[in-house]
Amino acid sequence: MADPVLFEFLHTEMVAELWAPDPDPGWGVSGTPWPRGDFSAEKRGAIELSRPVAAEAVRRDWGPWGKKSLSVLEGLGFRVGQALGERLPRETLAFREELDALKFLCKDLWAAMFQKHMDGLRTNHQGTYVLQDNSFPLLITMGSGPQYLEEAPKFLAFTCGLLCGALHTLGFQSLVTASVASLPACKFQVVIQKS
Repeated sequence: MADPVLFEFLHTEMVAELWAPDPDPGWGVSGTPWPRGDFSAEKRGAIELSRPVAAEAVRRDWGPWGKKSLSVLEGLGFRVGQALGERLPRETLAFREELDALKFLCKDLWAAMFQKHMDGLRTNHQGTYVLQDNSFPLLITMGSGPQYLEEAPKFLAFTCGLLCGALHTLGFQSLVTASVASLPACKFQVVIQKS
């Protein structure tokens, strides 16, 4: 679907732009400019993630700008996931079973985005699924070490939104979180919300 090198470059630039130090930090929640680097509780105000999709990935020292950046990346991924969820499953009218939708994500959607299949899919048969990619393309270029593990969540927010958006289009409300224990492997936990 997309040239993998171009997509990787675009994704890297989105992350870099959203985490770049802004010469004009703008106006805070209280209406006054935030001093650079002051992320105390009273300055943060009510800025929170709109959905808790990757809330566990937010480190405290990223401050509210990091939370906002994760939300922006998730939102972009959600919209791309919706579009791919509409475009890819043309021959299938609807996925009736959750497991069929997750298999679609692991095979078709992953192949369209990353030119490979997901390495593993596990379930507890109660609406929770774990998708594992042992060599996630957006993490391959990162070095290995604890300092890189701390930076990995910002490279997973887009993909969390992507999975959530595709599932939404397929008729399943979900909560998606990501975790990294060692680079470049990562796991996406998908919890299907029962209505």
